Amino acid sequence: MSYWKNRRVIVAGGAGFLGSHLVDALRLLDCKPFVPRSEQYDLRTADGVCAMFGDAMTLWGDQRCETLFHLAATCGGIGLNRKQPATMWWDNLLMGTNLLDAARFFGVGKFVGVGTVCSYPKHCQTPFSERSFWDGYPEETNAPYGLAKKMLLVGLQAYGAQYGLPWVYVVPTNLYGLRDHFDPESSHVIPALIRKFLEAKESGNPVVVLWGTGKPTRDFLYVGDCVEALLKAGELLLGGPYNVGSGREVSIRELTHLVGAATGYRGNVRFDASMPDGQPRRVLDSSKFAKLTGWQPEVSLEEGLDRTVRWVLHGGAQYRDMTSCIAKGQRAPAGASPSV
Repeated sequence: MSYWKNRRVIVAGGAGFLGSHLVDALRLLDCKPFVPRSEQYDLRTADGVCAMFGDAMTLWGDQRCETLFHLAATCGGIGLNRKQPATMWWDNLLMGTNLLDAARFFGVGKFVGVGTVCSYPKHCQTPFSERSFWDGYPEETNAPYGLAKKMLLVGLQAYGAQYGLPWVYVVPTNLYGLRDHFDPESSHVIPALIRKFLEAKESGNPVVVLWGTGKPTRDFLYVGDCVEALLKAGELLLGGPYNVGSGREVSIRELTHLVGAATGYRGNVRFDASMPDGQPRRVLDSSKFAKLTGWQPEVSLEEGLDRTVRWVLHGGAQYRDMTSCIAKGQRAPAGASPSV
């Protein structure tokens, strides 16, 4: 029998990019997770979080939540982090704080917290080891978001020590895949590149201009592989942080070639070095998590990019507005560059 069969699970952020894939996986395992929507429950408020727990427990006959996945986040790339740093800090800090205290109050069996690679120090020996998590300040444009998510770990440690709340904290690397967000103002680097290259291909634009130098490196993990890691963490592990990444370090310049091949764009790429690069290098050492759980990523970057582009071209929901924009001969907004 599956560990998750008939388990009482709440997935905060279950309608988002990563969360929706986790919800699908849980349903395939005969779990019927409770998925709060932001229109009904504002997780930035104690009242909203208490209402969420109350409704879930009513549905379960007043039985407590056995596993809470906290995937809810306000996040984006460099552009959004520079434009709305206070929102990044405030929203994520409040959601984590309110969910954590309510989990203690309502007797949650296990709190699965999801952090971010943005919490690591700006200058960190690669590959990033969990031992380096507290060795310095994050890259400045990511710091409000990264530190808010880092405080979730502090809270989990504190609530575990004082109240005995069971918890696990996972730190995924940069994620991508089906259902990603392609909004030019807020998307991360892979969906931003896919959008730019497909737009340029459609319009016959021979040059695409991207932010930065192309020298920074990143570690990209396909969303389905991250879901498998979260399920294993929820079932098998306590404590943390635990890194979850592909282990493959790819420069942004190399990534443009891979996305160009996946989209069929044959034009040129020019980097605008006057714009920010973000963190210089980023790749996770996931050996600790792999050793404890047996998890390994299965989808290569090339295969994942191919799957994502094919999903976009066959009617991916986040792409429809873009295709209509192209059809009208409009351009993406100025500054709509990949964010890393």
